[in-house]
Amino acid sequence: MSSAFALSHDQVANLIYHYGASRTVLVEGHIGSSKSSILNTLAKKLPNHIMCYFDCNTKTLGDVSLPSFHKIDDQGYVTFVPNEELGAHLGKPICLLIDELGKAEDGVKKALTRAMQERMVGSIKLHKDSIVWATSNLDIEGVGDMIPKHVDNRVTIVEMRKSINVEYIEYGINNGFHPVLLGVVKDSPDWFADFRDVKDPKDNQAIFHPDASERRSFFTNRSGHAASDLLYLQDKLDQVTFQAALIGTVGAYCAGHIMAFNTLHGDLPSLDSIKKDPMGAKVPESMAARCMVVHRTCSNIDPTWVDAWMDYMVRMDKESQGFFKNTISTDSYDKKKQAVVMNNKKYRDWALANNHLATADKK
Repeated sequence: MSSAFALSHDQVANLIYHYGASRTVLVEGHIGSSKSSILNTLAKKLPNHIMCYFDCNTKTLGDVSLPSFHKIDDQGYVTFVPNEELGAHLGKPICLLIDELGKAEDGVKKALTRAMQERMVGSIKLHKDSIVWATSNLDIEGVGDMIPKHVDNRVTIVEMRKSINVEYIEYGINNGFHPVLLGVVKDSPDWFADFRDVKDPKDNQAIFHPDASERRSFFTNRSGHAASDLLYLQDKLDQVTFQAALIGTVGAYCAGHIMAFNTLHGDLPSLDSIKKDPMGAKVPESMAARCMVVHRTCSNIDPTWVDAWMDYMVRMDKESQGFFKNTISTDSYDKKKQAVVMNNKKYRDWALANNHLATADKK
């Protein structure tokens, strides 16, 4: 069973923000679940810190620090020069991510224990405001993560849960994900399931499952982003190449759903048609396609065509209108785009008349 105390991305980021200067938080989570991207969230919270990324998976003991020989009055001594990726040489507040700690060589794990417990890298003391945190995969996933108990005891271990599809859509809108992918995700909450809640891997062919060793490609936050990139390239690839690459990114099951949903893309009005002729632009017949129009608009809206969008939007069904309102009202939605819409008179008038739609799309 999935953990009742698994935290969301934002909860983990908040814990590290408040606690990470004194104690190291070890974030354990699923493959491709965006653990490392917490660093981007912390960068926004910590504008005066320097973000440092240390990938343990690619390091040997010699990559942590190297000896430097000095001589004073015939008395020789050795100091150790740490890897610049650890940020110890900066002398400023840093936010150090020790990524993939569980896959590090034993010597690397031991060499990093002082940094995690004492904020020391060799003989260098990190700035007092520095934050240190680490990531690892879940042991039960069976992907080679092993952390000795004496290292576990030096850190605070928390599990980060997988995103739910609504959270992923919010992130995707703010980061320009292809509307086809976001449309599929909206109708596929099972793509975000915890494998511990799926006894038979055949019951959910979209996700990683340790009992399905033959399943090399599957849907995660990370592979979904890659699928979005492929969707933007489909006009430059022949159909066979595009489909093969999609299968190799998210697996045959998810690729089939994305390809099917992609056929709806031809039912969408162009952005230019909405901007230039909002009362004449095509309104898709299917709910799935209308959701894609909303996703695309939320990703691309700017001051020049909010009026046109509002004229177009009221031609759609109330559920689609409520979906737009709920999307741009979320705390995670791009604040500049949010202000552009909410300061628009047509939107304000519409919102006042349609306040009952505030939760119409939340399921």
